[in-house]
Amino acid sequence: LEERIALLKRGCEAIGDIAAEMAEKTTEEMGKPIAESMAECFEAADKSDFLDLIRKANEDEVLGEGKPQSLVVRDPLGVVAIISPWNFPSGEIVLLALPALAAGNAVVVKPSEVAPIVGRMTVEALASALPPGVLQCVQGDGAVGKALVENEGVNMVAMTGSTATGKSIMGGCALGLKRLVLELGGKDPMVVFGDADLDKAAADAVQHSLENTGQVCCSVERVFVDSAKKAEFEDKVVEIAKTWKVGNGKDPENKVGPLVSKMQRDRVAEQVGAAVDAGARVLYKSSVPEAAPESSSYYPVTVLSDVTQDMPIQRLETFGPVVSIASFDGTEDTAVKLANDTEYGLASLVYTQDIKKAGRVGRRIRSGQVGINCYSLVKADMACPWVGHKCSGFGFHSGVDGFRQFSVPKSIVFPEGISSE
Repeated sequence: LEERIALLKRGCEAIGDIAAEMAEKTTEEMGKPIAESMAECFEAADKSDFLDLIRKANEDEVLGEGKPQSLVVRDPLGVVAIISPWNFPSGEIVLLALPALAAGNAVVVKPSEVAPIVGRMTVEALASALPPGVLQCVQGDGAVGKALVENEGVNMVAMTGSTATGKSIMGGCALGLKRLVLELGGKDPMVVFGDADLDKAAADAVQHSLENTGQVCCSVERVFVDSAKKAEFEDKVVEIAKTWKVGNGKDPENKVGPLVSKMQRDRVAEQVGAAVDAGARVLYKSSVPEAAPESSSYYPVTVLSDVTQDMPIQRLETFGPVVSIASFDGTEDTAVKLANDTEYGLASLVYTQDIKKAGRVGRRIRSGQVGINCYSLVKADMACPWVGHKCSGFGFHSGVDGFRQFSVPKSIVFPEGISSE
């Protein structure tokens, strides 16, 4: 275990050596603004503390004092297939590959066909510090992923992606009873109570709806604000949203790049259009680059108000640069009801200055993470697992509990106790 951790730390250093080049390629392949690409790629290399926690999660554990005693050890599963997404093409590979490799498994990564070069660069850099063949990369579309999932030599599948793809992978793994870790879609709610710091809540609503052009599984996709504060909150959101310029991700002045594809652009446009037709109001809509051809995938930063629960934009994952605002009566019961009115349950946010109320509401929301006056993805302790409730996941990753998903425990029982020798 110690040797594997040391090798993986060297592999992460190799990623750091090419992180700037990887960031440039990320922006070229999927459009992410360059500052966000840089942050992702350098964070993928900065995993020393992360690996120390992985080591702790995999250490042998002695249970009992005197006689008898048991020794719990962790066995590798064998071969782990990782199917990584295009929205974080380097970060997600590292997030899943490190605990899988540290546990003693061999790993085969299939990067997204949308960002194959960054995926290959990440795998090759990490593999450069490892024994030959332990970490490999295969390229291709969904057909390649299906073949990998169903291959008899694969013992576990870890995937980040859509809920529909996750369900398909579960079906492919069922016959072999393969272990699974799936991080899937989200429709994350943000609840803003009347006593919240509206400046902070508005800033966070905009940032976490728009970063990575809204293409994050745990983006804020539904904002519920106390009706007594709705107008004031909306004014603040619009003013902040106006500072998020849309354009080529390579220009550091642009905070919103193109969507990953024209298909995705059209999907977002369809949801927004249906919402407006059903009575939602457009509070703000930005410009897009004038020189962009019709075939480009830019979509304007959009702030919607008066959305209702029956609109597709409140039910389906949007994955676009839209801040979607609804109001509620300010009560805890209504806030919880609205937050839970979705098939998803990845992350949630609750904004109030009453911490006891925040705790009560947080416990009642059915999601894997709840940020109190914050975005949980950024502020959560490294030891926290990353969990999707309901249709947002199966199994989980990260944190001590998540790291242990990549191995299987075995109890060795000593009736006379474990010798100190």
